Parts: sequence; C-alpha cells; structure tokens
Amino acid sequence: MSTPHNNAQPGDFAETVLMPGDPLRAKYIADTYLTDVKQVNGVRNMFGYTGYYKGKKVSVMGSGMGMPSIGIYCHELYAFYGVEKIIRIGSCGAYQPQCKLFDIIIAQGACTNANWAHQYGLPGTFSAIASFDLLNKAYNVAKEKGFTTHVGNILSSDIFYNDQPEVWKKWADMGCLAVEMESYALYSTAAHLKKQALCILTVSDSLVSHEETTAEQRQTGFNQMMEVALELA
Repeated sequence: MSTPHNNAQPGDFAETVLMPGDPLRAKYIADTYLTDVKQVNGVRNMFGYTGYYKGKKVSVMGSGMGMPSIGIYCHELYAFYGVEKIIRIGSCGAYQPQCKLFDIIIAQGACTNANWAHQYGLPGTFSAIASFDLLNKAYNVAKEKGFTTHVGNILSSDIFYNDQPEVWKKWADMGCLAVEMESYALYSTAAHLKKQALCILTVSDSLVSHEETTAEQRQTGFNQMMEVALELA
C-alpha cells in the first residue's frame, strides 16, 4: 500500500521513526548510524530509510519545513504504516540566554501561533505535549552522555519572516525556550491518533545573542541530538 506522499510498502517502516526536517539529513543519519539500510521512500525526494541501530530496527525520514508538511508525513506514518513513535530531530532558535549554540532542547510542550488544532473542533485551546515516556528516556540518555540539555516549552511558529520582529520576546517572557516550526502539529497528530511523539532540538541560532551556526556546522554539529534519538528506538 502506498499513499500520495509515500511509496513504501507495509512493513517497510520500523515502529520508531526519526524525522529531521531535511531529507538529506535523513540520508546522513542512515549512512552514518544504521546498518543494512534500505531506502523505502523517495516521493518528492522526501527520503525515507530503514535499517538497524545496535540491533534494533529503526527508520528515518524527512518531514519538510512547517506544520502542514510534517502533518502530512506523520499522519501517514501513524495511520497507514503502523508507526508508533516519531521523534522529530531538528534545529531551533533560542529564546533564552541559558540556551547556547549546539545545546539540546527537549520539547516538553509546544505553543503555536497557528490554527492547527481548529480541525478537532475543541471548545478551547489544546496543549500539545510530548510523550512523557520518550521525554524521560531522552533526558536520561542525554545526561548520561554529558550533553548540555534543557527541557521545557517551545513555540512552533507558522512564520519565519515575521513582520513584527520583536514579537518573540512575548513568548520568551512566558518561558518558551526556543522557536521551530513543526512540533505542535506532530504532538497534536500523535494525541489524536493515540501514538507517541517527541521533539529533540539543537540550538542553531540565538535571538538573544544573535549568534548563529554555519551551514557546515549544522551539517556536522547535530550528532549529539541524533545519538540521543537513536537510543529511543
């Protein structure tokens, strides 16, 4: 069985899928960490791979940028391919001074300026949160490895180039650690379909210090986040 966005067959995906935004980062993870790798999806160049990490079957697939994109791919993986756990691994912009470049942020919850949850017809505001089991395991793995790690709330934004460039400070004042563009949709979809989800981020830039990583640093400097996520398979 295939979907409009995935030509994998039943059984091609493991129960745990790591999802970076960039499909080339999915390829990097597969090439670097997995054995007996098989490419299982290539529709629209959104590459998906399945292999083994320390004897455990695990898949990795790109999600694209933004909530509409990850919403398509995570829904199809959960609903049609038997996936139980999706771990987003991505970059973020720090909102707090204690979050430095290359630090890991584990998203306990995700705020949003999007209208994603409107589809569920809820009589209020949905709080999108991570699977506690995955979060707890990820935090313990990161601390055992000695990685600098922060746990808390983040913002999943629909807007990259904001016409109000200082509005991020309002979210920072409410304690949000960082901003990215996908986790609210992932957490909401997981809740709706009774699945598990977690977002692990690496700080790639800071709105506080105005520091930012280079493209080359982002390519090779996110390995700590990948290593934590792989241990959750």
